[in-house]
Amino acid sequence: MVIAMYKKYVDVITMVDKHGEVKPLAIQWDEIKRYPIERVVDIRWAASPVGGSGLRFTCQIAGHERILFYERNRWFIESLQP
Repeated sequence: MVIAMYKKYVDVITMVDKHGEVKPLAIQWDEIKRYPIERVVDIRWAASPVGGSGLRFTCQIAGHERILFYERNRWFIESLQP
């Protein structure tokens, strides 16, 4: 069984430190739902199987590991829903 994945653009609350390093703090899913990023496990340049490439953040969100990409000037998450 093949599970379809989608590229879902999301708003991300970030911190940029004095060295220019970007750290995602939370995902603002919609006007109501905000998910804090508990921990960033890994950061690397990578391509996404749903298309696109950029800085890939492996994050711990609500106890689950999720992949978050910073692609050019916007963020997307690999999602099961479009």
